[in-house]
Amino acid sequence: MLLIAVAAVRISSRSGLPSLLLYLGIGVAIGQDGIGNVAFDNAELTQVIGYAALVVILAEGGLGTKWKEIEPALPAAVVLSTLGVAVSVGITAAGAHYLVGLEWRQALIIGAVVSSTDAAAVFSVLRKVPLPPRVTGVLEAESGFNDAPVVILVVAFSSAGPVDDWYVLVGKIALELAIGAAVGLAVGFVGSYGLKHVALPASGLYPIAVMAIAVTAYAAGAIAHGSGFLAVYLASMVLGNAKLPHAPANRGFAEGLGWIAQIGMFVLLGLLVTPHELVNDFWPAVVIGLVLTMVARPMEVLVSLAPFRIPWQEQALMSWAGLRGAVPIILATIPMVGQIEGSERIFNIVFVLVVVYTLVQGPTLPWLARALRLGDASEASDLGVESAPLERLRGHLLSVAIPEGSRMHGVEVAELRLPTGAAVTLVVREDTSFVPGPATVLRKGDELLVVATDPVRDATERRLRAVGQGGKLAGWLGTGDGKETSATTTATRFHRPASVTGKNRPRER
Repeated sequence: MLLIAVAAVRISSRSGLPSLLLYLGIGVAIGQDGIGNVAFDNAELTQVIGYAALVVILAEGGLGTKWKEIEPALPAAVVLSTLGVAVSVGITAAGAHYLVGLEWRQALIIGAVVSSTDAAAVFSVLRKVPLPPRVTGVLEAESGFNDAPVVILVVAFSSAGPVDDWYVLVGKIALELAIGAAVGLAVGFVGSYGLKHVALPASGLYPIAVMAIAVTAYAAGAIAHGSGFLAVYLASMVLGNAKLPHAPANRGFAEGLGWIAQIGMFVLLGLLVTPHELVNDFWPAVVIGLVLTMVARPMEVLVSLAPFRIPWQEQALMSWAGLRGAVPIILATIPMVGQIEGSERIFNIVFVLVVVYTLVQGPTLPWLARALRLGDASEASDLGVESAPLERLRGHLLSVAIPEGSRMHGVEVAELRLPTGAAVTLVVREDTSFVPGPATVLRKGDELLVVATDPVRDATERRLRAVGQGGKLAGWLGTGDGKETSATTTATRFHRPASVTGKNRPRER
């Protein structure tokens, strides 16, 4: 099973198809009507495991979200995740009712279920296409925010008795989002403060602590009757932007857990479906998917983004990039657990819709981005900086990688103009290391060890990033302010000084 999953990851990365389809296919293949013929119909267990997996996936997404990237896009993403969801639910439900003949409760459930987008599905096919920061920020924040209101709507539509009036639903959504946001931000800030000021006995404990804080945010939000999903996403985003020790290791650990969660969740969802029952619901799913993709999603984007004057090219890409992934299929188990009439048909329609339209939209997203000329490779690459605390010395050891395209290439060490209390202590170049002098010229591919005292740690990182973006004249000519850009941060590895001693020092050039 593990070998099959690894092979699926490799096929997914090479083909450009979201891994969702391959993992679902594994589940279908070993389930009913498949080669394994495993009978599994426990929707309640699937929902519980799915929720747990979504917590991990949202935590991984929040840790990898750059605040400087999504900050300008935050208002648009919030409107798209609230007003946009309402527009999408209304139009999709109307199509399901009038074109497919579903009764209104079933139509509203389907409209709500498929209104949640999936960041993992979107960026798995766009990973090789650099996009403008605003597009990336809106899509990423939307996928993290819109799970919460959609879950509230699906639960409300799937409850016994009459559905609440629209203004009651709006009030519930607003209250749960407010509580979830407050809890998530509070847990995130308290957790980041603790991790910065308490040195753990082993570096491997930091990733575990970060994930524990994220899960705590979900639990606290749910206990407070708020949105646990929003709480875990915001708490993780605070942690991911807090410059914690061993930040790349934290993100790598979360990414690994996210892959495990996706694989397990998608395989389980594939087991839950019965393939021969999908035949009768294939064309209804295609019709509802057409309404969602060609009408509801474009109208959602148009209405939500109208006040923000976003160019039509970006709106077109956002309309087509509304991929549905794991969340809709998980949410489709809610009416099954609630034993709503026609819930099995709802699940089958959602399953077919997600698979068919992911096959259509996924491979065409990179092509559409290039056709709309939205690739943005002009920005200088950002530096990869990892920090490890030096508790007894009241300082920090920064490991800095100079990637391709960085304007730090060709800058002398003295021209970095680091704050007093910071110094470049070692340069690692082509597997050799040496202590640099003031006239040492830095090159792309170099990795630097920079020691900074606690008071100037943040100023040192800001200055390094400023030079990486603006060159030696950064700050004098207004180029580079030391803030993180939207460019992808290059992962670095931490070098201990003891591991590089005894190597020959090359002649400085």
